[in-house]
Amino acid sequence: MATLRDFLREGRLSALEARMLWQHVLQVPRSWLIAHDTDTLSEDSVQAYRQLEERRLAGEPMAYILGMREFMGHEFLVSPAVLIPRPETELLVEKAVLCLQGRSDVAVLDLGTGSGAIAISLALALPQAQVVATDISNEALQVARENASRLGANVEFHQGSWYQALPSGKVFDLILSNPPYIAEGDPHLVQGDLCFEPANALTDGADGLAAYREIVAGAPEHLQPGGSLYVEHGWEQADQVCNLLRQAGFRDVASLPDLAGILRVSGGHL
Repeated sequence: MATLRDFLREGRLSALEARMLWQHVLQVPRSWLIAHDTDTLSEDSVQAYRQLEERRLAGEPMAYILGMREFMGHEFLVSPAVLIPRPETELLVEKAVLCLQGRSDVAVLDLGTGSGAIAISLALALPQAQVVATDISNEALQVARENASRLGANVEFHQGSWYQALPSGKVFDLILSNPPYIAEGDPHLVQGDLCFEPANALTDGADGLAAYREIVAGAPEHLQPGGSLYVEHGWEQADQVCNLLRQAGFRDVASLPDLAGILRVSGGHL
């Protein structure tokens, strides 16, 4: 009969990924795997593991296979209806927290929330803030609502395209967004994890800047005087996004680098 040690020795997946799948199948911590690597595995467990292993060998992202991804220290449910939260997006949340730290009675809008990672992380970090999140996808909002419920975050969700989802007259102190910014036809869309993620959350079907034009143009109407807008963008889009912000009347426009030194978030104030 097979043991964990046997499966790790096979090497069909990296040892890290194999352990992650076994933790998921057996519902045990990593320490248990180490202590029990010579235990005999049940046939049901082996079959369950093999099914997950085949999905991974076919290229499916680990986050979708496990149904989870960590972001800002929280475990978020994910499905093919939403983008997989990425570490570089934490910069957007960190900037938002700095903007609002010490303030009360503030309202924040997250446009295109997906799994809810940005909105929920901010609501948990700043419980005094009123956080609103929108998405055009009902399936994505179902995931986001479940994440908010599981994590105990107070977030108000609305379905619709960008600002059209909002109740009339609603204004905010801060607007955030990580919109689709990959240009149509970009070869990355059919490579790696991206080919499994929802296309409408990755590309605008145009030049990669269509969402920014709409978000930036509509922001002044939905921001309080002195309010701020910050967005995540692609590695070579900082100048173009900053130009859109300046043309819309934003001041103190600047871009922030992620941990890899790539300008990843840009924004400004009215």
